[in-house]
Amino acid sequence: MTKAADLLEESGHETLTYYAFPDCHWIKLRTNNPLERIMREIRRRTRVVGAFPDGKSCLNLAAARLRHIAGTQWATRKYMNMTPLFAEQTQGAVVA
Repeated sequence: MTKAADLLEESGHETLTYYAFPDCHWIKLRTNNPLERIMREIRRRTRVVGAFPDGKSCLNLAAARLRHIAGTQWATRKYMNMTPLFAEQTQGAVVA
């Protein structure tokens, strides 16, 4: 317990850094929905196949799905609007 308490005392402030971001980003920062969605899609496709002859074929299926995601509209959709963050940085630079 002392090691955990020391670690929390050393870097506990890092767990609250999301408060420095605009309010509209808070909900998006605490989740990793895009990554979860990709992993769920890969998991679903591997279950459909069932058994793979070797690890490389499973890796090929996952890589093919990732290539498809990167090449379609899925990859271009924004998860977070970064405009408020950039506006905040530019205002800070003007004031300083």
